[in-house]
Amino acid sequence: MLKKDELPNCPVATTVGLIGNKWKPLILRDLLKGPQRFKYLQFGIDGISSKVLTENLRQMEEDGLVKREVFVETPLRVEYSLTDIGEKMRPIIETLAEFGSEYKKYKLQNNSSN
Repeated sequence: MLKKDELPNCPVATTVGLIGNKWKPLILRDLLKGPQRFKYLQFGIDGISSKVLTENLRQMEEDGLVKREVFVETPLRVEYSLTDIGEKMRPIIETLAEFGSEYKKYKLQNNSSN
């Protein structure tokens, strides 16, 4: 986890540093639905490998966005969920989804007029 003096001065740069790769917003999208097991996360994110999902979950856990809970039962069960600060990403992810939908409509309208 970054120390306070290692964080960028710009709050946008801080946020982009936390979720600014291809996979983290998709992981957040799925965790906003509630706690998820690893395989369900992997199944819901098209094209992500186990290794990349593991790396991203570990980083997000280290950054304080994701909580990993181990249930001692047979077989062992692990669930990932958002922390309170991770839950604050909800409006960001929802806005990304809204923009994506609007952009797709825009592209369909502009491509059909050619």
